[in-house]
Amino acid sequence: MTDSSGSQSTIHVDQVRDTVSRLCIEANRYLPADLRAALAQARQVERSDTGREILGQLCVNADLARDTGLPICQDTGMAVVFLSIGQDVRLVGGDLRTAVNDSVADGYRRGHMRASVVGDPLLRNNTGDNTPAVLHIEMVPGTHVGITVVPKGFGSENMSAVRMLSPSDGEEGIRRFVLETVERAGANPCPPIVVGVGIGGTFEQVALLAKQALLRPIGQRSPLPHIATLEASFLEGINRLGIGPAGYGGSVTALGLAIETAPTHIAGLPVALNMSCHATRHATAEL
Repeated sequence: MTDSSGSQSTIHVDQVRDTVSRLCIEANRYLPADLRAALAQARQVERSDTGREILGQLCVNADLARDTGLPICQDTGMAVVFLSIGQDVRLVGGDLRTAVNDSVADGYRRGHMRASVVGDPLLRNNTGDNTPAVLHIEMVPGTHVGITVVPKGFGSENMSAVRMLSPSDGEEGIRRFVLETVERAGANPCPPIVVGVGIGGTFEQVALLAKQALLRPIGQRSPLPHIATLEASFLEGINRLGIGPAGYGGSVTALGLAIETAPTHIAGLPVALNMSCHATRHATAEL
């Protein structure tokens, strides 16, 4: 229960737990409306007969998942959780990270979804409940908590990359990196893909920028004119590669591409590309 007084708000971690659990299920069952519309639009413009058939099947699959409550994909992902916590919020009732992990375990159990997380990257012991989640916490002004759950499958995650370019590489160097990374991935990330690009910051920050870029609605351009121009140009270049739906060739390799930027060092030009499949799943709520 939320108890607000003046400019402060008290939120019990049980509210976070219940919400994250629900979002885990929703994100795996319901394709965001912008992505469902992008698939339908892609089917209209795809020049390959095979590509159009595949895009039609993807639309049917998304609708079946919605109507039956089954997951959109058998890879129900590693849960990435973004929390935007208002600086005037007081969280009570227990440890926040524990609450998030408990809620992911609960959501994946109730949703009958695959447990895909191993506790040690070398020993490969499955944790059995898809935890721990990857948790990103940002403090923001206000009295609310924003929650976004992103189930990230690894067919596409494995095709992602970071490169530390030189400032002299400039826009053309970034373009080469983006196109080479997508071309090398081929059919592995289950195209048509969604591409998130991060530019700037540091080694670890640029990868987070790229993942956050995946959450922008399809077709929504950057408010920065020079970045919006790059987004359109990179997307056009990717769709000229001819990889096509499911890698069988065609004119629609990517449904969308977004770029997020951050200030960086005078000697650096970090670039990251986070790839996502046609089912770029995410669900959001606010407390």
